[in-house]
Amino acid sequence: MGDISRSWWLLLIRGLAAIVFGILALGWPGLTLLVLVVFFGVYAIVSGASELFAGFRHGARSRAWLIISGILGILAGIVAFVWPGLTAVALLYIIAFWAIFSGIAEIVAGVQLRKVIDNEWMFIVGGVLSVIFGVLLLIWPGAGLLGLAWLIGVFAILYGIAMIALSLRVKNFTSRAGIP
Repeated sequence: MGDISRSWWLLLIRGLAAIVFGILALGWPGLTLLVLVVFFGVYAIVSGASELFAGFRHGARSRAWLIISGILGILAGIVAFVWPGLTAVALLYIIAFWAIFSGIAEIVAGVQLRKVIDNEWMFIVGGVLSVIFGVLLLIWPGAGLLGLAWLIGVFAILYGIAMIALSLRVKNFTSRAGIP
């Protein structure tokens, strides 16, 4: 438990990054595709890097899933920067598959975390939200850039809230357990 409890702040950073990204997406729904690609790319790299960093700090149970999810996030961000002229549909599919795969990884890691912290469910909620978000993007790819911006914004804010709640729960558990 010591490894995850000392990295509660990584979950907090992920949550804050997601909320900032979501507010930007909602505040400027008329963004050009290039700006949306940059916002997504930065968020995916920050999120992926924090997952990768956490993966190297955790025990063997959740390490592989966090590392895989982190690498996928970083790769999704790099693809967004390397090919900024992608069409909205291509970006939509990149985001959809990234959300589904990282969501599955978070659900698995959350189930494993439940073995360490009683009744912990926020990581699982974040993973479920990611999977639902990815599936919705696959079902309605023609929703358009405005719809995509709003959908991404709402998802990012909800996901960020879930990650912040998880970080505070882990931090509070650390304080109660007397873990340095």
